[in-house]
Amino acid sequence: MAVLETLKNVAEKATGLAKPSGDQIEKLIRSRKANTFRFKDDGVIPNHAHWPFVFYRGVVVLPDDLDPAAIMEELFELNGWGDSWRNGIYDYVHYHSRIHEVLGIAKGKGTVRFGGNNGRTVHIKAGDVAILPAGTGHQCLFASSDFLVVGAYPLSGTYDECTKSEDHRKALKTIPKVARPRKDPVFGAKGPLMTKWTSVR
Repeated sequence: MAVLETLKNVAEKATGLAKPSGDQIEKLIRSRKANTFRFKDDGVIPNHAHWPFVFYRGVVVLPDDLDPAAIMEELFELNGWGDSWRNGIYDYVHYHSRIHEVLGIAKGKGTVRFGGNNGRTVHIKAGDVAILPAGTGHQCLFASSDFLVVGAYPLSGTYDECTKSEDHRKALKTIPKVARPRKDPVFGAKGPLMTKWTSVR
């Protein structure tokens, strides 16, 4: 599916077909509560000591005449979250110690455990958006055959992937250094994320 989605992405950028405009994007966002969860450091997965995992259920409308992945990409890009990709979520526990991540569910449904083995299992489906502060463990436990996720990152930070217990000590030093993003990837500069993730320095 990743290869097909890459080809679609290239075609959309070249032609603009099935790609939403900025005006359309604003009309596709629903007002939703920011569900937050805090996860403890379990000795392997550090999670974030200060900022919670944020989850918006059914926040993005995905009409049939537009590519749902393109909607997520454009929405995130408008709010300063770029370097996007289209794929699924790895089926092993991992986290990013140098960057935050947003996951927009474009198609299908899945079951994902956030926060590591002692974290929380969340059933996710198309239209949902999850925002992971650096250090947040995540692992896909189940995915429908059409499951498609769009991931993106804020401008500051460096992508890395941590999976081993040996990564933990170093991650504890890098996670607090990852700057707060300037905007909520869904709601922008005045979005709920900006009050949920307050400065700790």
